Amino acid sequence: MKKIFLSIVLLLSVSISWAQRSQIIAYIDMEYILENVPEYLEAQNTLDEKVVKWRKVLDKEARHIEVLKSDLANEKAILTKDLIEEKEEEIALKQDELRRLESLYFGPKGDLFLLRKQLVKPIQDQVYNAIQSISARKKYDFVFDKSSDLVMLYSNKKYDISDLVLATIDRTRLIDQKNAKKEERKNTKKELTPQQKEAIAKKEAIVAKKLSDREAKKKAAKDRRRELLKKRAEKKELLRKKKEALKKKKEDQKKEQEKKDENNN
Repeated sequence: MKKIFLSIVLLLSVSISWAQRSQIIAYIDMEYILENVPEYLEAQNTLDEKVVKWRKVLDKEARHIEVLKSDLANEKAILTKDLIEEKEEEIALKQDELRRLESLYFGPKGDLFLLRKQLVKPIQDQVYNAIQSISARKKYDFVFDKSSDLVMLYSNKKYDISDLVLATIDRTRLIDQKNAKKEERKNTKKELTPQQKEAIAKKEAIVAKKLSDREAKKKAAKDRRRELLKKRAEKKELLRKKKEALKKKKEDQKKEQEKKDENNN
């Protein structure tokens, strides 16, 4: 009844405004939009996985409490009053801990609320930004949500801009991805493909071999020059010794001749 009343009030307001000037109205289906946004589906899957995990923890604790209650009921007849009170206190503490844990996971400000806010709110912001952009561009006066509490008794499909919102989100995503890639290329060194790395390695190996061969040739040339100089020096030394020996021989022969001449006189 409340929904119908709100719908009537809204329609009356629009009718009054329409009488004053022509209004441009559109509507969206938020559920349809979110179901077609990949980021929302990923976020919802993450939330579902967390909920399953937390439910398992709570169910395990609840089963443990039921076991404690069953054990107490079975043993109550043979237990002292102090032991019964001790076990009842233990069960009460476990129940308090279970309620605290459930509140921690699913409470108004619990983990589920915070995780949903972290994952889903940015996506909802994308949707709202797209709606505002389209509304400003097409000059819509009202944009209703068909999937909300508002009761729409009739809606003409031509006023449904849900697909236009999705297209705007996709275009914005592509632009953001393109800008992110540009920024990444600007800030990081381009990654080489295996083929490029192999080609560079081969070039470096060829250059290294050429340098090695050049150094080897230089060393061989130095060694040959050193050997040639050594042979020249040895040859010069041999010639010097021969000259000295020949000179000495001539001097000896001259002395011997002089002695002979003296003896003859």
